[in-house]
Amino acid sequence: MSAKFFPTNGHLLVCQNGTCQRLGSPLLFQALWKYLERENLAYYKKGGTLRLTQSGCLGACGYGPTLCVYRQRGGQLEEAWYGAVDFPLAAQIAQAVHSEADLPTERKYGPTPPNLD
Repeated sequence: MSAKFFPTNGHLLVCQNGTCQRLGSPLLFQALWKYLERENLAYYKKGGTLRLTQSGCLGACGYGPTLCVYRQRGGQLEEAWYGAVDFPLAAQIAQAVHSEADLPTERKYGPTPPNLD
């Protein structure tokens, strides 16, 4: 039996390290997962394109919960890192990744995105 491949538009990672947990990352992860399932955005749902994973430290411990996004866009890997993420921002990020739109700039930290022009 071979593994089943599910194509995706992007991968969201939510930190579950100590400080982020104390700042609410377990609840954020659960709410985001339920949202992806309800809106048929989870990669294994018909029409879904997003993966969601719990991660270790994303490097902004005092600004949690933190969330990181990886996706291919314009033939290049795009990554975005967010601190102090609440559910409305997480849902906005998920929608942008799913629809291949520009990512929100609110509460971003980390590397600057590549110039896709």
